[in-house]
Amino acid sequence: MTARSTLLLAVPVSWAGLWTAPLAEMAPDLDVFVHGRDEYDPKAIDYALGFRPEPGLLGSLPNLKVAFSLGAGVDGFLSDPNYPKHIPLVRFVDHQLSREMAQYCVMHTLIHHRQQRLFDQFQHEKKWRQAVPPRQTEDTRIGILGIGEIGTMVAERLRDHDFRVAGWSRARKHIAGVESFAGQAELEAFLNRSDILICLLPLTADTRHILNMATFRQLPKDAFVINVARGGHLKEDDLIAAIDSGHLSGATLDVFETEPLPASSPLWSHPKITVTPHVAAISDPRVMVRNAVEGIARHKAGKPLENVVDLARGY
Repeated sequence: MTARSTLLLAVPVSWAGLWTAPLAEMAPDLDVFVHGRDEYDPKAIDYALGFRPEPGLLGSLPNLKVAFSLGAGVDGFLSDPNYPKHIPLVRFVDHQLSREMAQYCVMHTLIHHRQQRLFDQFQHEKKWRQAVPPRQTEDTRIGILGIGEIGTMVAERLRDHDFRVAGWSRARKHIAGVESFAGQAELEAFLNRSDILICLLPLTADTRHILNMATFRQLPKDAFVINVARGGHLKEDDLIAAIDSGHLSGATLDVFETEPLPASSPLWSHPKITVTPHVAAISDPRVMVRNAVEGIARHKAGKPLENVVDLARGY
């Protein structure tokens, strides 16, 4: 008989059904409790699954073996100063999520490059006007901050559209047709050659607010910014100031410091900023659950866990 294990689901209670139903189907030998809804014995919890557990929660589970993230980013876990460092943290990796993020980045790169917002305005004004792209595709330099699994796919897709693509990361990467910049010493040179800057970095203490005025000033005049990583990467006031000064030509933002984005935010109505409500990639709850269930099975079988976060680096 398979020994039963216990999982704590740390998600908004109103959303819990998205994961409890597939968990019941895929892991009938797993006892599942929803934090904030169910009574449970903290000492009985073997595994945890969630987005952003409340601070101190995981540290209160003395027999916790592994924590699984429902998202590709794990800043929601590591923002807890009391996260138990001896507990492996497994991030969510999904090819479908990477593909959808790549689609979003390619779409908004092309919308900007082909001046679609200008033609939207002409349509609204009922004006028949033609415009020439400001530069040829082969002369348009795209810079990707963060060349992990998603960043690599984005780089390859944009490279295949004939853009000049470069990536920046802590360590040198080797992607055919993509120029690699690495480390703090090469960041300025990377920014200097990025006409379109796409942020796909993990959110860590080192990358928080990396999209700031100092960064924007190192981009070429009329550069465009796309942020699909985390809202914490961007200083929103600096972005607006850089656009209003004429240095940046605009931005597309899918993530924000405060979500949902407050109605009072000037980002909503800025004519050169496109806002989308954190929809660049939406993961299937069944795929999320399968990722955790397979990870639990690996752990119980004594096999190495996959996609374990390096807690020192934060990803």
